[in-house]
Amino acid sequence: MTFYHFVVSLIVDIECRILYLEGAIRSMEETEQIQSTGRPTAERFEKMRILDELKNSYLNYAMSVIVSRALPDVRDGLKPSQRRILVAMNDLNLGPRSKHRKCAKIVGDTGGNYHPHGDQATYGTLVRLGQDWNMRYPLINPQGNFGSIDADPPAAMRYTEARMAAPAMEILEDINHDTVDFVPNYDETRTEPTVLPSKFPNLLVNGSTGIAVGMATNIPPHNIAEVCDALLLLIEDANCGFKDIIKCLPGPDFPTGGIICGRNGIVAAYTTGKGHLTVRSKVDIEISKRGRQNIIITEIPYMVVKTTIVSKIAECVKKGTITEIADVRDESDRHGLRIVVDLKKDADAEVALNKLYRYTPLQSTFAIANIALVSNRPETLNIKQILSCFIDHRKEVIRRRSRFLLKRCRNRAHILEGLILAVSDIDEIIELIKKSPDAPTAKLNLMKKPLKLAEVATLKKILPKNFIKEKTKGKHFLTGPQADAILTMQLQRLTGLEMEKLAKEYAGIIEQIEGYEAILANENILMDFIREDIYEIKEKYGDKRRTQIAAEVEQLDIEDLITEEEVIVTVSHGGYVKRMPMDTYRRQGRGGRGIIGSDTKEGDFIKHLFVASTHDYLLIFTNRGKCYWLKVYDVPSMSRQSKGRNIVNLLKLANQQIASIINVSSFKGEDEQMQRQLVMATKNGIIKKTKLSAYGNPRSTGVIAINLDPNDDLIGVTLTTGTNHIVLGTREGMTIRFDEKQVRSMGRASRGVKGIRLRSGDAVVGMVIVEEKAALFTVCENGYGKRTGFENYRSQSRGGIGLKNIKTTARNGKVVALEAVQANDDLMLITANGMIIRTGLDEIRSIGRNTQGVRLIKLKSGDKLVAAEKIVGESDEVKTGEKTDNNQKPALKSEAKAKSGPKAKPKPEPKAKAKQKPKTKPKTKSKPKAKAKPKAKSKSGLKVKPRKKVKKKTRKSR
Repeated sequence: MTFYHFVVSLIVDIECRILYLEGAIRSMEETEQIQSTGRPTAERFEKMRILDELKNSYLNYAMSVIVSRALPDVRDGLKPSQRRILVAMNDLNLGPRSKHRKCAKIVGDTGGNYHPHGDQATYGTLVRLGQDWNMRYPLINPQGNFGSIDADPPAAMRYTEARMAAPAMEILEDINHDTVDFVPNYDETRTEPTVLPSKFPNLLVNGSTGIAVGMATNIPPHNIAEVCDALLLLIEDANCGFKDIIKCLPGPDFPTGGIICGRNGIVAAYTTGKGHLTVRSKVDIEISKRGRQNIIITEIPYMVVKTTIVSKIAECVKKGTITEIADVRDESDRHGLRIVVDLKKDADAEVALNKLYRYTPLQSTFAIANIALVSNRPETLNIKQILSCFIDHRKEVIRRRSRFLLKRCRNRAHILEGLILAVSDIDEIIELIKKSPDAPTAKLNLMKKPLKLAEVATLKKILPKNFIKEKTKGKHFLTGPQADAILTMQLQRLTGLEMEKLAKEYAGIIEQIEGYEAILANENILMDFIREDIYEIKEKYGDKRRTQIAAEVEQLDIEDLITEEEVIVTVSHGGYVKRMPMDTYRRQGRGGRGIIGSDTKEGDFIKHLFVASTHDYLLIFTNRGKCYWLKVYDVPSMSRQSKGRNIVNLLKLANQQIASIINVSSFKGEDEQMQRQLVMATKNGIIKKTKLSAYGNPRSTGVIAINLDPNDDLIGVTLTTGTNHIVLGTREGMTIRFDEKQVRSMGRASRGVKGIRLRSGDAVVGMVIVEEKAALFTVCENGYGKRTGFENYRSQSRGGIGLKNIKTTARNGKVVALEAVQANDDLMLITANGMIIRTGLDEIRSIGRNTQGVRLIKLKSGDKLVAAEKIVGESDEVKTGEKTDNNQKPALKSEAKAKSGPKAKPKPEPKAKAKQKPKTKPKTKSKPKAKAKPKAKSKSGLKVKPRKKVKKKTRKSR
């Protein structure tokens, strides 16, 4: 049920209750009428539509909330509750230099005199006016516990004290000079102002937040110096544009600081009255004593609770959302805010910071809604309208103040004129008063007596010439107020010195009158007074901006939260996928047994293995010719021993098998990038070429990559430049090499053309791209393979039978994989039982085309090779295993043979050759190798012993 329906149902319930009570009252009145007169009264009914009545009742309620509670006035920027608190404190004379008074006294006077609501609500408003993390320029000077930025509640009002701050006095200035209207309070025992004079531009400077009925206001605070500059600009040029105003007032200035990202939200809010700001915390990255990076948070977004940030960070770490954080501490004190986030070793600070921005309140959105009351009507105002309303308010205040002071000066001048006339003929005045029987008679006698200004040289120098000229001629009579002033005048005023004081006072009053009349008559003089007030406010309260305005930040993509690194992605035959760091496996010598690369379940085996960046796209092609998209970081990161997660939880593959996975960084780029092609090969020898850009629109359900024949399957996909040579290899050891240009580029859903003609029972098992200075590496299922240069394969026409590549004898078995490799590349070999070995290709010499090859891996009984994947060559240090070995556990038996001691490092090739010879001899020769194990034991320690025992048992079983 929406809020509107809830309110309507509530109003209907209230109206029904009212109707019931009205009916009961009428029934009682009729009963009394019958009892008194014996005749019933005539019933009176008024027909009306219930919806109209509901609308009127709800509108009255809504306007009451809008005008009297939730929205600030555009002139003084205060809500009624805030205004009444300041008025009550002004009644108590609680200025900035006065003594603090108990908040209970302030709240009591506010509620008793002006605001008949709950004391807790009034106290909460009072407390907020004194919190410097909520108010850019606090209006209350607190004493005691007024809460904290951690959302700690304030102490009870009987313990805290307060007085008004200097900005509050600027808001109340001239309130006693008839500058604003006063209305009776709730019980009509006194009057209260409808608005305050407010020389201080409070609405923009401190902002306001309120929720009314059907609308809400959220005006951000600003820097007082910048607001004054914008006001001065508008006074100088009333037709200035928004761009000019934004130069003076660049944006909000929050009391908690922070960083506003981008200006688009500011421009939208200033021009339309509504906008959204992205506010970030201010952070620094420091290096700790232990050499680790720490994220130091010194400023947080406005209206965000500090403890919420700390608890949210801890929650993200606990859930595993942010894995780079080791600890978080709140080191804030009375000197300022400070939250320390300790990062783990080797953690990327930028990635951790992006995650904090995404998953915690360190980055928040501030929605601006400049809604305020203009003539008791809610309006959405742009920045220029708000500034203009304040200037218009100040015009009205200064005019009313000038009229009030002018009236007071004229009254005083009138009295002074009578005193001066009376003093000039004081002897006759005294004699007349002495002869009068009582005061009323004396007053009448004074008013009847003609007076004339005496020719006194001193007075002529002081009094205005117009006054002397007027009063020295003719007869002048006193008025009632003048006569009363003479009767109450003290005798000391009759001295010559007092007469000069009267003359000087009158001259000064006349000057003030002329000034006030000039203000009321001349608009430019009035604007000069407003300009002087603004300069005074800027000089008195101006300070530096706290909130920085930075460049626009793009929407945080999840890629910004993931460290870009090379990882190994494995996919099993059963569809289990995972990713692991590159250093999970370390290089071993040719012929080693390897380490367990995946703990597959029974009957499953590793089918695909490749290296990719965490930010790459994965184009997953299935055996049925469909293409799916997946990001590498979406692949779960797991340990080497885990089996991974079933890919059906990531993609909707149904009963399809993955044929090939291509990782690309982008589908768009330079012209050369746009010419890249995807070449596909099928089991039946069909080949197809399509532009990579045709696959640049991801769909969750996948797209058709190639139209397959009924008994055909897609076996491989590779990325080309459009000018490469392609080699297709079959299970029976046949290969064909042809120019890619022989295959024209086709549409995404086409079938393709013939790539190789197959003999009966044969099928294509691999496709590679010819690379410069590279060789074709062929792997057979029994653990044998060979490396042959591409120059041994002549280019042929597409669609032929091809050339013999490798002999598929009983020793070798069928071909399972082909790879284009360089001499410094490494090779990953995967068996059906989940064993993996990483070996360097520099240990395998290049041999001829039609040969049987050499042993690549020792297979256990019943095990078969199922896949091979090359790894691009690394630096010499990493290739020789010097770095990798330092970060891994003790080596297995095969590793000990390859790295038996430091002396083996300078000359690795002779050592590899020594290992290669026994591989071609009977197994009886393998026993002396086992004796080399104690060397590894002395180097690695006791951790090698359990592995040694296991391998002894394996040899016994053999």
